[in-house]
Amino acid sequence: MKLSSALVFALVLSIIRAQVPHWGPCPEPAVQPAFNLKQFLGRWFEIAKLPAQFEKGRCIETNFTLKTDNSIRVVSSEILKGELRKIEGTGVIEDLKNPAKMGISYSYVLPYSPYWILSTDYVNSALVYSCTDILRLFHVDFAWILGRTRTLPDSTIQKAMEIFAQNNIDVSRMIPSRQQGCEKSLNIQIFEL
Repeated sequence: MKLSSALVFALVLSIIRAQVPHWGPCPEPAVQPAFNLKQFLGRWFEIAKLPAQFEKGRCIETNFTLKTDNSIRVVSSEILKGELRKIEGTGVIEDLKNPAKMGISYSYVLPYSPYWILSTDYVNSALVYSCTDILRLFHVDFAWILGRTRTLPDSTIQKAMEIFAQNNIDVSRMIPSRQQGCEKSLNIQIFEL
């Protein structure tokens, strides 16, 4: 019993170091009404995020495409230490009555993590939120501002921050994503292949 308690503590400690935990369960933010997955599909660039241990690079983007079984192919990429790194996952709509609440997994052995679309206009920007409860005592969350281009107007980013705040999501630690020099870096890597 002591060994399993130690393992749980080590797991929780590693999650805490990677993110900032918040007391209590996850908030239940409002999501995009009448969400249209087909309009959401395609290429999205990360504009800003809550720091995430699994995202350390720059030029982060994700491409969503529909698979034949109605699941979603999710390919995320970043440039880290001069190298283009990609990871492929699967997305699902967990509740057909509420399609803005998706789940994404990048491993066959891990469960789907929440990937909720709080707001999108489909052509310019999207706000995404993910949260995991830890024993219902505290939660660890992630939030992203995405754009169809590598930059968004400051007014769009400010409005996004307000929407997160209205949904009791603390984005005081949100940081801009590094999207400068991406095309040049990607072109060099393609040429080298």
